[in-house]
Amino acid sequence: MLDRVLQEIRERRRLVVTSHARPDGDGIGSALACAQILRQLGKDAEVVMHDGVPRIYQSLPFADRVVRTESVPPNDAVIILECDSIKRTQLNGLEDCFLINIDHHMSGRNFANVNWIDSSVMATAELVYRMARLAGVPLDSDIATCLYTALMTDTGSFMFEGTNEHTFAIARELVLAGADPAHCARSIYFGHSTAKLRLLGAALANLHREGSLAWIWVTQEQMERFGAREEDCEGLVNYALSIGDVQVAVFFRELPDGRWRVSLRSKGEVNVSAVAEHFGGGGHKCASGCSLDGPMEAAVSRVVERLRAEKEAVKTA
Repeated sequence: MLDRVLQEIRERRRLVVTSHARPDGDGIGSALACAQILRQLGKDAEVVMHDGVPRIYQSLPFADRVVRTESVPPNDAVIILECDSIKRTQLNGLEDCFLINIDHHMSGRNFANVNWIDSSVMATAELVYRMARLAGVPLDSDIATCLYTALMTDTGSFMFEGTNEHTFAIARELVLAGADPAHCARSIYFGHSTAKLRLLGAALANLHREGSLAWIWVTQEQMERFGAREEDCEGLVNYALSIGDVQVAVFFRELPDGRWRVSLRSKGEVNVSAVAEHFGGGGHKCASGCSLDGPMEAAVSRVVERLRAEKEAVKTA
């Protein structure tokens, strides 16, 4: 399928690269690297995102070239990275474009004209890396930095279930190409805002436990009171997961419209992707998400009940 992807790329001149709204490290890093690889192939390529680049990723190479928009610009093809649907990009106009879908999630779907989905890898960055290698594009330090950041964040700093020698082999190649692990980590893990730390305090004050399951939440009122942005919520769920005997953690965040965004994390015992997919979301076995209607008590009850069922299924398997 990679051969087909490259064939379609070679036959086109103007290409747009995008990912899901509220992009994470893999979405941003892979998109920035992919666009630069396309430029090295002589293409007119640009990255467009509905929500732009989160603060902690703005120091990445080429981040200042990302176009924040609600509609896709004129193009010959659009490469959509780690999305299970057009809808998740929140970009208008994609229905009329030639689409190339590149994804690594178990919940990936064949919604595009060309679909390259490989759930055996830990990050879309690995697929972009393979694309560069097969296309004969040399990895410079800028491309390597974007891909390393994507790989580092989507593996949970190389801690998520499924991280293996192949993951580290690619990380090694990226470091040899010029990625600086300490610099990449510093921007992500030591670049928090004051608002995020205050939000974390509020979330941990709401910590609830049920055996090996833990959950936390923040309200829209708290978001506004602390002056927090959506990106300040990234990673908060991991603090609940860091409890020694917790196997699954959930973070609930109230949205302005009263719905709740749900982030699920697992240490590997429970497949949280199955839970997220049940509610129309998706993701990895150890890191997934979805959205539910409120009120909060109802949203929490539905997710916790589903997690209980998933944990019971693991016991009886």
